[in-house]
Amino acid sequence: MQVDIASFTPWSALLGGVLIGLAAALLYLGIGRIAGVSGIFGKLVCDQEANSGWRFAFLIGLILSAPLWNALVAETPPAFRLHLDNPQSWAIFCVAGLAVGFGSRMANGCTSGHGICGLARFSRRSLVAVLGFMTGGVWSVYLVRHLLGD
Repeated sequence: MQVDIASFTPWSALLGGVLIGLAAALLYLGIGRIAGVSGIFGKLVCDQEANSGWRFAFLIGLILSAPLWNALVAETPPAFRLHLDNPQSWAIFCVAGLAVGFGSRMANGCTSGHGICGLARFSRRSLVAVLGFMTGGVWSVYLVRHLLGD
């Protein structure tokens, strides 16, 4: 897949970053919880605590935000479209999801928990985790784009 550099706008990236930061701040200030998506999902599925309504609402908001964005924006840039019309794409999508879930468990948190909330609290553990995420991402892109020839 070729990414169209012209479709990137710093304003949409800035708006997205501000909205993510605002959501994390509101969750922390409102109910004192860290916006770590893997932890929110894990507790909702595994713990079944009585106070799980906010977790469900948070995850539904994450899921519905993409279709809402697509409904409001005339055309989605090619870099953000999922091409799941063939079995190979589905396999890659599933393996990638499992790898992210496994990595989140190994790192005791995900990119949102460590990268957004942990770094904002000056957590050394989060800094190490984010450096690991970013290094893994850089190597993954290099492998797929340059060594595998995609």
